[in-house]
Amino acid sequence: MEHQHKYDAQGKQLCCTQEEKIYTKAGAKHLIQDDDCCSAKKHNHEEHSDDDGHGHSHSGGTDSVFKMFLPAIISFLVLMAGIIMDNWFTQTWFTDWIRIVWYVTAYIPVGFPVIKDAVQSIGKGEIFSEFLLMTIATVGAFIIGEYPEAVAVMLFYAVGEVFQTLAVSRAKSNIKALLDQRPDEVTVLIDGQAKLIKAENAKIGDIIQLKPGEKLGLDGELISERGAFNTAALTGESKPDTKEKGETVLAGMINLNTVSQVRVTTAYTDSKLSKILELVQNATAQKAPTELFIRKFAKIYTPIVVALAFLICVLPYFFVQNYQFNEWLYRALVFLVISCPCALVISIPLGYFGGIGAASRNGILFKGSNFLDKLAEIQNVVMDKTGTMTEGVFKVQEVIFNPEFDKNEILQMVNVLESLSTHPIATAIHEYVGAVDNSIQLKNTEEIPGHGLKTTINGKELLAGNFKLMNKFNIQYDVNPAEIIHTTIAVAYENKFVGYITIADSIKEDSQKTIDLLHQLNVKATMLSGDKSTVVKYVAEQLGIDNAHGDLLPEDKVNKVKEIKARNESVAFVGDGVNDAPVVALSDVGIAMGGLGSDATIETADVVIQDDKPSKIPVAINIGKQTKKIVWQNIILAFGVKAIVLILGAGGLATMWEAVFADVGVALIAILNAVRIQRMKF
Repeated sequence: MEHQHKYDAQGKQLCCTQEEKIYTKAGAKHLIQDDDCCSAKKHNHEEHSDDDGHGHSHSGGTDSVFKMFLPAIISFLVLMAGIIMDNWFTQTWFTDWIRIVWYVTAYIPVGFPVIKDAVQSIGKGEIFSEFLLMTIATVGAFIIGEYPEAVAVMLFYAVGEVFQTLAVSRAKSNIKALLDQRPDEVTVLIDGQAKLIKAENAKIGDIIQLKPGEKLGLDGELISERGAFNTAALTGESKPDTKEKGETVLAGMINLNTVSQVRVTTAYTDSKLSKILELVQNATAQKAPTELFIRKFAKIYTPIVVALAFLICVLPYFFVQNYQFNEWLYRALVFLVISCPCALVISIPLGYFGGIGAASRNGILFKGSNFLDKLAEIQNVVMDKTGTMTEGVFKVQEVIFNPEFDKNEILQMVNVLESLSTHPIATAIHEYVGAVDNSIQLKNTEEIPGHGLKTTINGKELLAGNFKLMNKFNIQYDVNPAEIIHTTIAVAYENKFVGYITIADSIKEDSQKTIDLLHQLNVKATMLSGDKSTVVKYVAEQLGIDNAHGDLLPEDKVNKVKEIKARNESVAFVGDGVNDAPVVALSDVGIAMGGLGSDATIETADVVIQDDKPSKIPVAINIGKQTKKIVWQNIILAFGVKAIVLILGAGGLATMWEAVFADVGVALIAILNAVRIQRMKF
């Protein structure tokens, strides 16, 4: 990742760059500028407002929601009473000066916060803000005697702000749920006694006792014989995951059945869930191009409309007979209200935030909204084979040895030799043969990169590897390697060819669904693997993958991706994010399978799929497409309606009421459209 962040013991981020989103342990977020960023740690997180960069605090409780609506309720009641009295008591006691005081009273609850924001924005050098537009428009309406309309404009604006706040809070609910997964306290066993301590105080090696229903606070190793865990916090999947003694269990997992004991293996701040939280917390720091454009556009657009409003008010004096200042000022004020960029400034970031939230709910983590845009346009998905489309768990299929050799004796020797390796193929052989015979002594053992292993047993040379190894040592064999489909371990003993062992990896149950969905999205699938070509082509034919290439080194994969990009086609690469780092760097979007497996994966990939399911690849692409679709719907809606009503307003055909719809009404419609993605099922 490009920038590193500092956290205290409670997992709170201390310093940031401009416009980064800072999350506290409780899940509150606020926008902090450079000069006060590092002082954020001095504040109590419970006192922080939840700012979306739009100028208003966002809170979540029922009391907070009522308090946010209260000024609008008061203003509405006073306004309605004023309108009633305007119609019934105009000629009696409801005189002009009482009307002014009455409507100012209705205006203050909703207008004062906006005026305050306008003044603060000017103090920060942001003169032409939407707050200034609303202030000028409504104060101007008071000046020309349009009191009810002045109050109504600010009232509807305030109501719109509250709904925007609620919409943003809803969009953040998935991420806040993630942030709540680490328990504050854990039960550790000290001298056989259970003691409750703060999770961040637990040390590596401590034994955590986990009761049914409790969440694990740190990563560790299960020391109980067996345990069932709900991993939904990490993978988005609620299906129980049964762990055996010695297996890794991660922070955020929920113990389901019996009391389990876990030995802590990772510090609190270095747990897998902490890494995931850091990833999600910083996701909105990287803006999509559309979002960045709208922000820049709003800064240019707003002063232009202020200038146009001024010209609408003044220029007609030189060209129109019977020029009425109040009439043209009213048109200018209507123009200002319509021109507010609220719908764009709020709904577009909300759309992207909603996309990130929807993805996290499905166990897919984006490092930025820009990757939502990129995935939406992806034309090619290039994937690794082992661990991506296949289980990554190898099993021995056949053992074909010449009859002159003792099969069991050779297998025992190969098992001892392969026990020196941690490769999945070595594991498969060990599981097939069984326990290692420690009486077999190896001498002069050597690994030959890209070929296999060589050793000496009882003064006789043993070779185990691919057929390149046989060729290297001039071992004659009577089989055609190209005709063997599965991964093959060729064996030679005493300079004679013994035979070979075939090992195969099973295809994941949802791999076929993955390819079918990619084709439905008009995305081409390509498989690149270091495994032998016959295996790769076999898997590709089974799944209907468009192109497949095997026997590739990392630099060969890079060249294949370059060939695709040379056709001006976008590429997403799916792999482990570590061995395939050159390809990840070259691709437009790097997608890591198995976010629970490697810290380096989280660091290098742009998108992390947490549960190893390849079917989440088309889901991620579809979320990107739907997010972009909604964002552009909002842009077209906002510009379309505003353009029409701006023309009508300048021509005197639109009143403040139409202006309110063009501003607040369109903003609300855009927000409702943006939050649709939260309800979509992928």
